[in-house]
Amino acid sequence: MQISHAEGSYVFDQNNKAYLDFVAGVSACSLGHKHPKVVSAIKAQLNKYLHVMVYGEYIQEPAVALTKLLAKHLPKPLECTYLTNSGTEAIEGALKLARRFTGRSEIISANKAYHGNTMGAMSVMGFEERKQAFRPLLPDVSFMRYNNEVDIEKISNKTAAVILETIQGGAGFIEPVNGYLTKIRKQCNAVGALLILDDIQAGIGRTGALFGFEHYNCIPDILVTGKGLGGGMPIGAFTASTAMMACLKDNPKLGHITTFGGNPVIASAALATLKEITTSNLISETLEKEVLIRKYLIHPLIKEIRGKGLMLAVITPSAEIANQVILKCQDKGLILFWLLFEPCAIRITPPLTISKDELLQGCEILIKTLNQIQE
Repeated sequence: MQISHAEGSYVFDQNNKAYLDFVAGVSACSLGHKHPKVVSAIKAQLNKYLHVMVYGEYIQEPAVALTKLLAKHLPKPLECTYLTNSGTEAIEGALKLARRFTGRSEIISANKAYHGNTMGAMSVMGFEERKQAFRPLLPDVSFMRYNNEVDIEKISNKTAAVILETIQGGAGFIEPVNGYLTKIRKQCNAVGALLILDDIQAGIGRTGALFGFEHYNCIPDILVTGKGLGGGMPIGAFTASTAMMACLKDNPKLGHITTFGGNPVIASAALATLKEITTSNLISETLEKEVLIRKYLIHPLIKEIRGKGLMLAVITPSAEIANQVILKCQDKGLILFWLLFEPCAIRITPPLTISKDELLQGCEILIKTLNQIQE
């Protein structure tokens, strides 16, 4: 399918066929396509200046305003944000910060974790099949089972940081259970390790809270965001305390640098996105839309629906059924997608702005497709 244009909850091909978007650029287009406030912010900044420099010599208001707004909505001590070009780059920065601040090298991640595809992020990916062709990767990285409390004991005084997705994405939208993140937090505190939470998919309103970790009574030392923060533009960010982030200033100077992180056009789009999400009813409506989806998507070929808010995965009996549904639904004008490590899953991550009528239309297409497959 070759794209002609996109607007709101729809993507259009060159024949002007409309496709209802239940994926939102893999959770990136939080306000849908071509949201007027995001487009307006981009155009306004285009008329002022594009790239200058982002190393601190020149104060650029869009990035300053964005990071201030993030700090306003985050709990202490998460107050200082470093803007990057993508989520995976933000993960790289978070890993560097953790090692630099603690003076330790061990990083512990989770099985079936996905944090991006650059070398550092791939090193903490918990899926060997996708990593083996690129070894050797970072040393001193080990893994534990997500939601397994016995494995929490692996976190020791040699550990620089534990890095976890707030909700595991590629693994099948797996939520932490039984206070798991709180228990991880407690063990990190006990041994002086840092907790990095990857909120790239679960954050920016997608799960019915501005940040995914707010659901689980656990504040990280370093928070990583991205995807939906840019409103369709490329962005990532890692946030920590001012004191912690200061260790990247010296020895060496500019301990983490990027040419385009905090780019004024991208920051303007992100600022408009964050303002809209935090001043509208979109977050509370996200939970209402989840209820609607779960109520309507009942079918013998749906084993369960995992996730929270508008970060949902429909689990089918087999990879073959999931593939059929995704491909057949696209033919019928509904965009669905796969998950990396769970072949039986169907991704449902529409724009937060999707209407309830549009959700029902999409769910109807999905149910009809399942009926056809079942016959």
